[in-house]
Order: sequence, then C-alpha cells, then structure tokens
Amino acid sequence: MILSEPMLIAACALIGLLVIAAAALKGWQDWLALKSRELELNRRAQPAEVDSGHREGAARIELADLKERIRKLEAIASGVDL
Repeated sequence: MILSEPMLIAACALIGLLVIAAAALKGWQDWLALKSRELELNRRAQPAEVDSGHREGAARIELADLKERIRKLEAIASGVDL
C-alpha cells in the first residue's frame, strides 16, 4: 500500500478544495465580465445630451441653493428674523 488511509483522505480533500477554488474563480471572472458588459451597454445607451442636461440642472439647483443661503445670511446680518 503506497498511501495510508489518512494520506488518501488528505489528498482527496486537497483535490476537492482545488476543484472548488477553480470553479469559484471561474464564476468570479464570469461575473466581472457580465458587470463590465452591463456598464458598457449602459454607457452606450445614454446619449451625451442627457449627461450635459443633468449637469446643467444640478448646477442650477446648486446655484439656487447658494442664493438662498446668501439671502438667509444677509437677513441674519441685518437682524431680520426669518
């Protein structure tokens, strides 16, 4: 007998662990490829105009917020209760 029973069990466990690790690695790589394709398709599906409009809208909201803050600070400085 070349391998004793504990050595045979250890060898089988190691081979099983290697198979599971290889399957998990393959699954991880495929999942990353899927997410990469999803991101690429989403990027292609959105026209550039939508992005610029979104930025302009956000800038307008931020500008209005800043104006409101300035108005409140001026009111506080002049002693007016809001």
